[in-house]
Amino acid sequence: MNYLIGIDDTDNLESRGTGYRARALGDALTRTGLAELRSVTRHQLLVHPAIPYTSHNSSACLLVSARDGVEEIARFCAGVLLAESAPGSDAGLCLLRVDSVGPAVVAFGRRAKREVVTQGEATTLAAAQGCILQGLTGDGGGVIGALAAVGLYAAGDDGRYLWLPRLREMTGAITAGLLRRISAIDAAHIVDGRPLPDDDTVELGDWVRPIRRGGEAVLLVEPAGDAEGQWRVAGRDLIKARSE
Repeated sequence: MNYLIGIDDTDNLESRGTGYRARALGDALTRTGLAELRSVTRHQLLVHPAIPYTSHNSSACLLVSARDGVEEIARFCAGVLLAESAPGSDAGLCLLRVDSVGPAVVAFGRRAKREVVTQGEATTLAAAQGCILQGLTGDGGGVIGALAAVGLYAAGDDGRYLWLPRLREMTGAITAGLLRRISAIDAAHIVDGRPLPDDDTVELGDWVRPIRRGGEAVLLVEPAGDAEGQWRVAGRDLIKARSE
């Protein structure tokens, strides 16, 4: 059984961000045997004067696989976030089975990228959709981003991957075909949208962050000099622009 776990507003200006805590939470779930982490994605929400946020107003979504123990997983996640969220944070947690994410949750996530939505809207929608949605610290305002993260992941065309198996350990040069075979990256695309031929070589560099497109992890690449068939991972600014 696959579940989506959305978290938001776990940090303050002096602490590590929500993405770091999402990876730590996934590691804790895996170590305890409650669930196995599959991915962590970052999702950018609206930046607006009416919205309180720490630095960027982004939230995170974990994809995990587990036996049917959703209440136990929720209790564990809440305990970790209560213990680890930074002072002054307004942490929120959302948990929903992947195949239970309906169009209304996806629509809420998309709205949260372009307009101000409220905590009341989030809690009302979660109750109607059967989501576990909890405000854990402060005023619990993180429930908005937590629910939005789940909807945006389910939409399949938003955000970038902060964690996949082996993602942060991969370095050096590799062919596009081998990259797909040995990692959880589904495809490599040139920044103009064309798929990269299997035999072409990609220099991975030190910041490999696939974006989520068509429900897949897609690595964007750009030419590495003038040599034919030689590519490098696209620059950070471009990846951020395409994933936010």
